[in-house]
Amino acid sequence: MIPKTVSDAKEALEGVEDGMTFMLGGFGLCGIPENAIAELVRLGITGITCISNNAGVDNFGLGLLLQKHQIKKMISSYVGENDEFERQMLSGELEVELTPQGTLAEKCRAAQAGFPAFYTPAGYGTEVALGKETREFNGKMYVLEEAFSADFAFVKAWKGDEAGNLIFKGTARNFNPCMCGAANITVAEVEELLPAGSLDPNQIHVPGIFVQRIFQGEHYEKRIEQRTVLRRT
Repeated sequence: MIPKTVSDAKEALEGVEDGMTFMLGGFGLCGIPENAIAELVRLGITGITCISNNAGVDNFGLGLLLQKHQIKKMISSYVGENDEFERQMLSGELEVELTPQGTLAEKCRAAQAGFPAFYTPAGYGTEVALGKETREFNGKMYVLEEAFSADFAFVKAWKGDEAGNLIFKGTARNFNPCMCGAANITVAEVEELLPAGSLDPNQIHVPGIFVQRIFQGEHYEKRIEQRTVLRRT
């Protein structure tokens, strides 16, 4: 078995450099690679491009990288609850490529599967399609979208084993699975790291072939993006 287990986020992120392109799993604040993001902040690398559904909030998730102006470009589908993201985008400090959510997921999945591009009806006739090839199939117009190209993919799973097999819990099974194997190197942080063979093969969501490095994360905050509670009467 190829050794994939590393001791911590510091070792897992060896090789990251300024100007690289990173995929980061998660949806809102659900299932985000908290330890990997913290290490990117600590390293202080700049000029990076981040592919993620959104950019967290002002003081958590990718918002921490935005605060330090480490992100040059965001490729995402949603500005979300991040005021700093919005400010940098409107001021021109941050390059932003807004992408339909389904297209964003498919561009990840296409990279994972080795497909260079695909046709989708999403965005035809809008600014999303400007400068892109379009084609008609059975009387309907489609836009050609190219698969993503990234240096690292950082994902977060519930359980994993030393072979890199992953199980995601609940809605953390969002963009994480389709980003595995979609970059040159996939780094998975897990809440529980087990010996190879410990996981039920029928429960595995992503096989280890898509993961190059895996480590057990720590100190997960698992914040709620918008907390709504019932008022007592």
